[in-house]
Amino acid sequence: MNGFVAALKAELYVTLRSTSARLVLFLPALIVTIRAIVVKLSETGQEARDALLGQGDTASSSSNAWGPLVDSFSTGLTLLSLALVAYAAWTFANDRDTGALRHVLIRRVSRMGLVMAKLLSVFLLALATLGLMSAAIGIITTILWDFGPVVEDGYELISSAEIRTEVALGLRLAIIPLPAALAFGLLLSVLAQSATQAVTSALGITLAMDVFKGVLGERAYYLYASFQPSLIDQSYLQDVSRLVRGYSDVMIDNRVLQLNEWVPIPEALLFIVLALVIVRRKTL
Repeated sequence: MNGFVAALKAELYVTLRSTSARLVLFLPALIVTIRAIVVKLSETGQEARDALLGQGDTASSSSNAWGPLVDSFSTGLTLLSLALVAYAAWTFANDRDTGALRHVLIRRVSRMGLVMAKLLSVFLLALATLGLMSAAIGIITTILWDFGPVVEDGYELISSAEIRTEVALGLRLAIIPLPAALAFGLLLSVLAQSATQAVTSALGITLAMDVFKGVLGERAYYLYASFQPSLIDQSYLQDVSRLVRGYSDVMIDNRVLQLNEWVPIPEALLFIVLALVIVRRKTL
């Protein structure tokens, strides 16, 4: 336990002073903020063109904030998951490449303790990144748009309370697969022969899962990647994006939602166990 605590302190010390960690921390928040501003400028330009052409009702053409909010989270979580998977894959393999890993192990830290310390430090970085990104999204969408119920022709389709419930559910289901993605990245970091190989493998396999999940049918629901926001998005957050805009053709499968809650956690534990077993036998 003392070795684990020492390794964790060292990992946190390095993370707080690492340029790579700072990029992972601030980049998603920066990108979603810039994206929201660009979307608002595009909407304003379209409203101005419609007004000049005498089309649309400028008094009610401003969009509700819920749609941009959910879209910002979808974009941010996609960037966040890719960045953190790459970082998790880089951390262990890079220490092995530079020789820092051997120096730590020569002292009082066990291999398993070091892996768990790195995993926990990556989890803490993920929480910090998610918190900063969420704050940035909340602030920028509040400034640029107005939150309210979905109204069409004077009829309230969805109340604000119902929207908040769906958004909260969508975010929770989108975040649940994140530990599995981070554990998978660390597993590849342990398996790879170099940091470059680890990062390219992590990003390559993650993107490959994103591409192939569309052709796996229902079998894709037993893969954690099917439930997280991605470039080819099949997550529930994508459905929420349509719900908060008043679309009534969104089909919700409760069985898929249950798989979303139960599949990623066992897979995360499996990746962690495999990393711990492999690191004990691997030549470092």
